[in-house]
Amino acid sequence: MHKLKSVHHLGFFIVFGFILFLASNRVDELRVYQGASVAVFVIAIASLILLTGYSGQVSVGQGALMAIGAYGAAVVRNELHVPILLSFFVAVLVAAAGGALLGAAAARLSGPYLAGTTLALAIGIPPLANQFSILGGEQGLAFDVGNPPASLGEDFTKYKWFFWIAALAALISMWLLSNILRSRYGRNWRAGRSNEVAAQLSGINTVRSKILAFTLSAGIAGLAGALLSMTIGTVSPSAFTYYLSLILLAGAFVSGISTLSGVMIGAVVLVGIPEIADVVANRMGSSENISTNLPGFLNYALLIVTVLFVPNGPVEQHHARQARKAAKKKIKSLPKPSMEGNT
Repeated sequence: MHKLKSVHHLGFFIVFGFILFLASNRVDELRVYQGASVAVFVIAIASLILLTGYSGQVSVGQGALMAIGAYGAAVVRNELHVPILLSFFVAVLVAAAGGALLGAAAARLSGPYLAGTTLALAIGIPPLANQFSILGGEQGLAFDVGNPPASLGEDFTKYKWFFWIAALAALISMWLLSNILRSRYGRNWRAGRSNEVAAQLSGINTVRSKILAFTLSAGIAGLAGALLSMTIGTVSPSAFTYYLSLILLAGAFVSGISTLSGVMIGAVVLVGIPEIADVVANRMGSSENISTNLPGFLNYALLIVTVLFVPNGPVEQHHARQARKAAKKKIKSLPKPSMEGNT
């Protein structure tokens, strides 16, 4: 049954990828670039949902893990001139190694202690780049994935190349994650999140399970970091501030922190908010300071509204509503008890 579901989901991702391919040939360059950004945020948010929603470990430091992956990819690309596919693979490995170390240190932490530890990581890791010349200092490193293959034609722009790479990475990542989360590992993470003591009594090594979740989540975040650097062309501390970690947390809650089903919603919202903020600021004739801070305000406001009214995300809320309706219909369809025995 699990294999049948995997094949079914693979077919869905292939069809969805074909639809994205057709869409990329019918929209302008700006929308193609925004599509690549959405794909990057899909991967980044999915990594946070895996860690927080499934294994129950609160992280405010995904931006730092993305930075580790991005710097790893840029260094091997610039210094060793490796193929772009290999540089993305290095991004995953380097970030996963960092996540394993962090997971080993944080496996016995929980709640605000773990959140504080990951927040310190988000604040402390990016500025470290200024201390090492190989990392480019404040200016950062260039990260060029190269021009698209000539076989794709002269009309195939670099933005389309970014979109194809990011979209393919997102589709593969989501397919792998959805299968992992339905496997024994996913069940172990959910068991440990629900009741750690009960999980330990049932034979689950919760410490090892948490470290594995941190490692896998960090590797996925590292891939997202390398893809983000691909779209902006550089890897620098200014691209991976703690603000990035906070907006990813907002995107995860908008998506539904306990499910991957709504991850596209959160990614689209994160990409769309800066554009909405620009439109609002221009119509209000606001100052540059307000235009700069408005996107952050909208992100935080959206996070608060989501936590208050749809804490499980709109997709999970919709599923819960449909389940309640189905339960009510089933109850109404049950035969009413006969009164003959009481007369």
